[in-house]
Order: sequence, then C-alpha cells, then structure tokens
Amino acid sequence: MNRLRTKLIGDKAFYRMVLVVAVPRMIQNGITNFVSLLDNIMVGQIGTEQMSGVAIVNQLVMIYYLCIFGGLAGAGIFTAQYYGEGNSEGIRHTFRYKLWMALILTAAAVLIFLAFGDRLIRMYLMGSSDGGDLDAALRYALLYMRIMLLGLPPFMMLQVYTSTLRECGETVIPMKAGIAAVIVNLLFNYLLIYGKIGFPKMGVAGAAAATAMSRYVEAVYVMIWTHRNKKQNGYIEGIYRTLKLPARLAKNYFAKGAPLLLNEALWASGMAMLVQCYSIRGLSVIAGINISNTIGNVFNVVFVAMGDAVAIIVGQLLGAGKMEKAKDTDRKLIFFAVASSVLIAFLMLAAAPVFPKLYNTTEQARELAVRFIMVQAVFMPQIAFMHTTYFTLRSGGKTVITFLFDSVYIWCVSIPVAYILSRFTGLYVVYILVFVQMADWIKCIIGFILVKKGVWMQNITKNN
Repeated sequence: MNRLRTKLIGDKAFYRMVLVVAVPRMIQNGITNFVSLLDNIMVGQIGTEQMSGVAIVNQLVMIYYLCIFGGLAGAGIFTAQYYGEGNSEGIRHTFRYKLWMALILTAAAVLIFLAFGDRLIRMYLMGSSDGGDLDAALRYALLYMRIMLLGLPPFMMLQVYTSTLRECGETVIPMKAGIAAVIVNLLFNYLLIYGKIGFPKMGVAGAAAATAMSRYVEAVYVMIWTHRNKKQNGYIEGIYRTLKLPARLAKNYFAKGAPLLLNEALWASGMAMLVQCYSIRGLSVIAGINISNTIGNVFNVVFVAMGDAVAIIVGQLLGAGKMEKAKDTDRKLIFFAVASSVLIAFLMLAAAPVFPKLYNTTEQARELAVRFIMVQAVFMPQIAFMHTTYFTLRSGGKTVITFLFDSVYIWCVSIPVAYILSRFTGLYVVYILVFVQMADWIKCIIGFILVKKGVWMQNITKNN
C-alpha cells in the first residue's frame, strides 16, 4: 500500500511545482468560463431561439478554436523541449511557424463561415421545434456568427503568444490578460445585450460584439507585455526581423503538428456531429445541451489545467533528458487529475437541479439540462483520465498515436453509436448520451496501456 501511495502521490515540493503551473491556468479558465456562463445566462434570459442560435454558432466556432490549438500544438511540443534545453533560437523558429499556421487557418475559417455558414447552422435545425421558432433561431445564429468573425484575428495572435509563453513556463501573464478580457466581456455583455445606460439594445448581436472586443483587449495585453519584457522573453528579440523559417525545421514541425491539427479538426467536428445527432430530438435538446455544457466548462477547469501541466512539465523533463522523472511525474499528475475530478463531480451533481432554473426557456429544456449535467458529472473522472492521457502521449511527440486515440476513435465509435441510437431507435436522448460515454471505456483501457508502456518517452529536439 505504501509503495502504491508513493507511486501515485507526490510530496509537498511536487504539488507546489504543479500548482505553480496549473493554478494560473485554472484561474484563467475558471474566470473565462464563469463569465461565459453569465454571458450564456444573459442570452438565455432573452429566449430559447436566441440561446439555441448562439449555442449552434459557438459549437461551430469551437471547431476553428481547436484547429488553432492543434495547428500550434505540434510546434508547441518543440517549444517546451527547446525551453528545457535553453535554446532561444529554436523557440523563435517555432513562434514563426505558429504565426504562419494560425494565419492560414484563420483565413480558411473566415471563408468557410461566409460561404457555408447558413448550411452548417441548418444542420442543427432539422428536428422538431418543441414550441420554438426554427426560422428565428436561424436568423439569430447568422447574425451572431457574422459579428463573431471579427474576433478571429485577435484570437489568432493571442494563441500564438500565449501558447509560447506557457510552453516557456510563463502562465501568470496569460491569466492576467484573460481576467482583463472577461471583465470587458461581462461589462459589455450587460450593456449591449440589454441596452443599459444609453447603449443600444442589441440582443445576441451585443453578446457577439462584447466577445469580439474582449479578444482584442486580451491579445493587445499579452503582446505588449511580451515585447516590453525582452530580458525575460529572450526569444522575442528580433522575432519579426524575418518571417522566414528553415525548410527542414518547418517540415519537422509540420510532421509532428499535422496529426494534431487533423486530430483537433476531426475531434471538434466530431463533437459538433454528436450534438447534431442529439439535435434530431428537437430544439429543447439543443437548449438543454447548451445549458449543461456551459456549467460543465466551469467544473472542468481542474482537469483541463492538469492537461496543460502534463504538456508543460513532462515536455520540459523530456527535453532535459530526465526520462524516469518524466514517467514518475506524469503518473502522479494523472492520478491527481482523476482524484480531483471525483470531488468536483459531487459539486456538479449538487448544482444540477438548481442551475437550469436561471434560464428563460421551456420546462422540457430545463429538465433535459438537469439530466445532461448529471451525466457529465458521473463521467467526469473518466474524461479527466482520457484528457491527461492524451496530453501525456502528445508531450513526447506521439502525434500519430494521439490522432488514432482521439479523433479516429470519436468518428469510428462514438458518432456511429449516437447516429444509430438517435435516428433508428426511440431511446430517450439522455440514455443515448450515457451510451456514448460508456463507449469510451475501451479508449480508457487503450490509453492506460500506452501510458504504462512508456511509448511517449522521447526527446524530439535532439536531431533539430
């Protein structure tokens, strides 16, 4: 028993190190998601159609967000290991690669949303109206989407800078920028959605405008701080002197990053497809899922931050060649994430019957939201394990394995389960969600085996 405790539980110094990395991320995500929750409630006070329209667009925009994360993540693996070995020039190369990748992805996203936004939104409005107005939901969604596109360029620059800062161990500044952004977002949500103190009453358009403004505030804050602190961020010196990148390095970064980009794109579109499967059961289901996901994001901040901690801490240890320490640290990080999620799941269960009452929606949507929240809470430890396992495999550059482990699995297992049950059975939609979560048990077993075998333990910067 003592041996098992030693393998899974670290000492005080270990948890101090973890908290230094993870807590700023938890605070930033927590504040961001809490404000998103308030934003969601504000929109939810207007009506079911407005809330559903905004939820659909956010589900689609999330695909872009995760493509950016995936597109930058391949170079980010190198950045963390370059930092571990003190290679500033290597970090400059990864920064420039990220800039080009983010620019390409953002341009592609804008073109897709402008050309196909209408058709993408209609995919979610194929079910019953449940007493709502599907045409109104479409109008609100299109209005919200067009304004949200204005916030993509600052989001792009923000991710290039903050991802590099975090991979180099700086987590406080992104947190401060995030706090400033959410204050702006919350303030202008209130002013523009409801038309307070002389501002126009814009409804969902006001929510989109407030979000776009907050993106600019956050990006400017991070960029100014990074360039003003060149001594601390040595790699930023002369970063824009050239945007050229050695072809060999670009090829290596792309080779590692392409599976991650493809993975995030397929995973995000897979999650969107799952919601589309559930939406076949009606507009109330979209509203219920939106409510449950909103509060779920607030409670998920701990294991999300622990995934970042795995990527940063384990990645730096691998870059420094400390393989056994990386393995021991990773095992303890995964256990900490799962154990924490068990405690948080109980809090989420307690909040389930209360939270949906804050929304001005139908009783059916509220009832569905309560049950969706309870399902999320029950499966939270499982999700935490899969999340940290994914980042473990990614920290050592095993991007092809993560691609198979994550997005291939969701498209080959989870989506077929949801598609068949939603379209060819009369099964209650909450039970469909349960079966989809249970299908991930196989994924947990595969992840456990891969992590235990240590297939991820490698230094990928040696030959670069």
